[in-house]
Amino acid sequence: MTQASSATPRSSRFTRLLRHRLWDEADAHRALPTDALERLAARVTESERRHGGEIRLCVEASLPLSYLWRQATARERAVTQFGKLRVWDTEHNNGVLIYLLLAEHAIEIVADRGLNQCVSAEQWRAVIQSLRAALQAGRFEDGLMEAVQAVEQLLALHFPPTTDGPRNELPNAVVVL
Repeated sequence: MTQASSATPRSSRFTRLLRHRLWDEADAHRALPTDALERLAARVTESERRHGGEIRLCVEASLPLSYLWRQATARERAVTQFGKLRVWDTEHNNGVLIYLLLAEHAIEIVADRGLNQCVSAEQWRAVIQSLRAALQAGRFEDGLMEAVQAVEQLLALHFPPTTDGPRNELPNAVVVL
């Protein structure tokens, strides 16, 4: 049995720590000013009228020191936020978290089991690639709008709106950390 070492060279660990310490919440707000956050929240609200799922957006400037110390990944943090934001707590297990970690230019999508069993890994990769292209061009708001639209299409396909109207189980505001 072969086992890969997860040891990170000391210089890489220091570089990562420094990169994360240079990013803060103000950087997140520069990337997405208040008016952009309001438009994104409105877009999530509008989207949720077209399907029976829930979408949350979370933008984090940098990982907390405890995550850096134990060399946690952006994926680990996204899964933690998925739980903290209660995205898993929907009636049909169809919540989706779109998570950005600015210090590492990382994008993570965490979908609850109800939707994840309906959507292939390739479909999720396509959403991420589209978002990545927009972010690399500095179009944070546009990229997130496009990602919400792509997730909306997947949710509408697998969880169409109910006859009793849209249900809003989770807040629609963008979480900025």
